[in-house]
Amino acid sequence: MRATPELPDRSAQVAEWLVREHASGQRFRPFCTEQGIESLSAAYDVQRAYVALQAEARQAARAGYKIGLTSATMQAMCGIDTPVAGVVLDDRVHASGVRLDRSQHGRLGVEFEIAIRLGRDLNPLDRPATLADVEMAVDAVAPAIEIVDDRSCDYKTLDVLSLVADNAWNAGIVLGEFRTSWPDLAAVEGTVSAKGGEFVGRGRGADVLGHPLLPVVWLANHLGRSGEGLRAGEVVMTGSMVSTKFPTEPERYRFDVTGLGSVEASVR
Repeated sequence: MRATPELPDRSAQVAEWLVREHASGQRFRPFCTEQGIESLSAAYDVQRAYVALQAEARQAARAGYKIGLTSATMQAMCGIDTPVAGVVLDDRVHASGVRLDRSQHGRLGVEFEIAIRLGRDLNPLDRPATLADVEMAVDAVAPAIEIVDDRSCDYKTLDVLSLVADNAWNAGIVLGEFRTSWPDLAAVEGTVSAKGGEFVGRGRGADVLGHPLLPVVWLANHLGRSGEGLRAGEVVMTGSMVSTKFPTEPERYRFDVTGLGSVEASVR
């Protein structure tokens, strides 16, 4: 594997180690301290190098971003009190109705979110991005499911640096139909059901930082600190409204969001 020359050598080395951990099916364990990654910025450097290696190996391009830990429920589950960002590559963007294979993951989880699509670039500004900036940049909204792979992590040991470095565990996304007009996203309700209509969970748009567009504000400012920005056409996953579900047998999930429609994924 090739090191990523524009990033510090240590970041590239840890990224290559991380690729080997995934390839050999190793269980996730906190690794940043033992690997000498001691700050959040250094963890994001590892993430950039790791994503670059994945993109090269899979001949994939960036489709957008995921934002995790934007609700109190998810922060409590992971024991981390700040949002995190990861990159979504285009070879793992799926349409509603996709069938997912548990055997291709260390431990597959699904999360239930609102996705936004940008209609214009949202680049670093000479001031922090605001909700108004994001509202002007977003051109469509959809119900969505994020696929995560926590590789059977023991959540009691989880630390934010290792989670970030491992691309916030993103393993893909499933998108419902995008709508170019939508209701007040803070007020929408999302309901998750399983096969046979069994109720699984419920959340509201306001559960993610008070409004689903506020995580996008956070992301724009996070990227801006590194001189990066969001591009027209990119998709952003705004964080789960319901706690992660880890199916242990074949299952089908449907996520209905008032005023936005639904998205489905089955797991075998």
